[in-house]
Amino acid sequence: MKMRVSAVQFELKDVERFESFREQVVHYVRNASEYGAKFVLFPEFVTTPLLAIGDTTGRGQPVAKLAEYTEEYKALFSGLAREYGVYIIGGTHVTQAGDRIRNTAFLFAPDGRVWTQDKLHITPTEREEWNVSPGEGVEVFETEYGKIGLLTCYDIEFPEIVRIVRAKGADVIFCPSCTDDRHGFYRVRYCCHARAVENQVYIVTTGTVGSLRRVDFMRANYGQAAVIAPNDIPFPPRGILAEGEINEDMLITADLDLSLLEDVRKAGSVTTWRDRRTDLYTDWP
Repeated sequence: MKMRVSAVQFELKDVERFESFREQVVHYVRNASEYGAKFVLFPEFVTTPLLAIGDTTGRGQPVAKLAEYTEEYKALFSGLAREYGVYIIGGTHVTQAGDRIRNTAFLFAPDGRVWTQDKLHITPTEREEWNVSPGEGVEVFETEYGKIGLLTCYDIEFPEIVRIVRAKGADVIFCPSCTDDRHGFYRVRYCCHARAVENQVYIVTTGTVGSLRRVDFMRANYGQAAVIAPNDIPFPPRGILAEGEINEDMLITADLDLSLLEDVRKAGSVTTWRDRRTDLYTDWP
């Protein structure tokens, strides 16, 4: 089976109203649909431009304010998924869970279903500056193209959680990200390659670009989208099916052949998934 995926290098810009954010999102989904994409990935913290709305300090509204936009956010992305017949990973959005806030990835299906996956590993900045709490479990999601996982940014730097997602049947992992400098970007990018090799899966990743001049901790972004494959003969030698231009406002598209994953798992140059030592370490407790 094949599936066409697009990933958006979303340019962050201060907005004065939700409608400006809506117009930008609609543009990218329409663009992806023109290429026949069946999955569209947006980056982590895609809704942070909304923190500029109503701000008078030049530092942005408190991040918890984003939770007030949750219904509008869901209506926007869910409506586009139905209208264009695509699965949309709407990046991440800050949500309220009791007295805690979480960094939550959303998956919107063409039939109206909505799934969520909270970020599991929280960076020091998220924890100390925004008081974000970690999620409590990981799931995989059944689509008409098979099972996929959603792991956000820092999550991909932990091999154990990616192994669990693969053991639960995911062949493709979508990794929305947000990094402010080259160090952070390459940490995430190199780990995406490592996880693709270790688990013989595809990784689709993207990050924020641009800057929010009126929102603290979102003033700098360094990002690039990429569609990453295992490093084996059926795939490009560098393991890159497609990648964008760093820090450009753009979209990339690539085709994923899921049957090739089964081929390399069974008889690749290396068979890392088959050869894992579950007698020494388990996929999950």
